[in-house]
Amino acid sequence: MKIVHVKDVEEAVRKLAIDVNYYIGDKLKEYYRRALEEEVSEIGREIISQIIENAELAAREQLPVCQDTGVSIVYIQMGQEVKIEGGNLYDAINRGVARGYKEGYLRKSLVRDPLFNRVNTGDNTPAMIHVEIVSGDVFKITFMAKGTGAENMSRLAMLTPAAGLKGVKEFVLKTVAEAGPNPCPPIVVGVGVGGTFDVVGWLAKKALMRPMGSRNPDPNYAKLELELLEEINMLGVGPQGLGGRVTALDVRIENAPCHIGALPVAVNLDCHAHRVKTIEL
Repeated sequence: MKIVHVKDVEEAVRKLAIDVNYYIGDKLKEYYRRALEEEVSEIGREIISQIIENAELAAREQLPVCQDTGVSIVYIQMGQEVKIEGGNLYDAINRGVARGYKEGYLRKSLVRDPLFNRVNTGDNTPAMIHVEIVSGDVFKITFMAKGTGAENMSRLAMLTPAAGLKGVKEFVLKTVAEAGPNPCPPIVVGVGVGGTFDVVGWLAKKALMRPMGSRNPDPNYAKLELELLEEINMLGVGPQGLGGRVTALDVRIENAPCHIGALPVAVNLDCHAHRVKTIEL
């Protein structure tokens, strides 16, 4: 059995909170360079060049790559053979978030209540925490800093089974087209299909937290990911919504079983900064 101490979790989350906001991953940088090569619009190429320059500047000066340092999304994959010692896992995660956002001079964006007490919590907690129990003794922490510009453009629909593949594709394309410049394209698109109303939104978010360029293990969904990417990039939205070929960098889909009378679909958009990082304890 693996022992994971909450102090190690807290420290890992603290470091992730800072690193994910300062440093763009190497894989994402590859996608920037590819986008620059593929973009045909002159203004689109200029925007992508500025995105690359901004990422380099943020890393060099240790500054946030975007002023909206977002909501902290923490996804834990914990093996059945892992024991947490020293306290509560959720409390440790939130302490790590609070320390990271304070020490990294990151903007705090959480309000205490959505309607009646919209007062900033002052430390970017609570984090949005998802824990998945898996086999073995793995303990992985995936941290995502999710800004609201892209999050606000995300959509969910409870389609009927008759809508089928055509209906799902139309909903995804409509969501991206209507979002326009608001999610700061070129974007990463997470799609959830199946489950229930509460599950499908998480599937879309979970899809965003996969590595860049990873494909769904089901060949049908893997094919659909690439088809949607191609069709999204034919919409003409382009970098920052000013027209061009590259509207999306990647599309990823997560799926789950669902009721015979339902076809839930959710689209969760993420901006070009796409701040996601995973570590294993």
